[in-house]
Amino acid sequence: MKYFVVFFFLVLSASSFAQITTSSQKVTGYIYNDNTKTPLTGVNIININKVRGAITDSKGYFEIDVHPTDTLHFSFLGFQSLRVKVTNDWIKNKVAKIFLTEKAIALEEVVIRPFNLTGYLEVDSKTIPINQNYRYNISGLNTGYEAGEYSPGAFGKVLGSIFNPADMLYNFFGKKSTELKKLREMKKDDTVRNLLESKFDRETLAVLLGIDKKEIPEILQRCNYSESFIQTANDLQIMDAISGCYEQYKVLKKK
Repeated sequence: MKYFVVFFFLVLSASSFAQITTSSQKVTGYIYNDNTKTPLTGVNIININKVRGAITDSKGYFEIDVHPTDTLHFSFLGFQSLRVKVTNDWIKNKVAKIFLTEKAIALEEVVIRPFNLTGYLEVDSKTIPINQNYRYNISGLNTGYEAGEYSPGAFGKVLGSIFNPADMLYNFFGKKSTELKKLREMKKDDTVRNLLESKFDRETLAVLLGIDKKEIPEILQRCNYSESFIQTANDLQIMDAISGCYEQYKVLKKK
């Protein structure tokens, strides 16, 4: 009995110690323009590991929950994105100063091609392209979004990918299960949701999924989303689309 009590005490102590060491902590910091040394307001910060977000105030100040070795992703329009690993020194000292560098942006030439309308409805209706797509609802949004064309082969595309090891979708869903599970966590954090809803560059989403952002259009195509949706949807809508496709993949995989 004596040995059992000692053993139970040791297990209980180890469990308590594990809870203490794994509990989240806060780090804080100030973010500045590397050129002007002025604070940056509205910088988005995301803990990639825990999928938690924060945003800087008028003084460039932020605070966010972290664990040691977590990676924070900093992004701001017109500035180079930055990833910083959380160190024990940062947790101990609490405050850090971070500087973002402005991008050197060269504007590309934009060509506008207007429709040549004749004024005759019968003629013009055949000239203007019409997207044969349908609208669906996304959880958390009041408006719908445009998804892929209705097609008898839509189900078959995903089904075919699941049983084809050479298929891009098969490899993505199979190797990125941990990252894809984060999609549910992203929906719980308002800061992350608001950030993704305002972005269209796929950068933050690609970082969270651990892929190159150039792979995202191909994933959506394999999930039977239309080109117009892929080009115009915001990052929150893209996240929901990939999440929905992944849930379908899991159901079919079990079968």
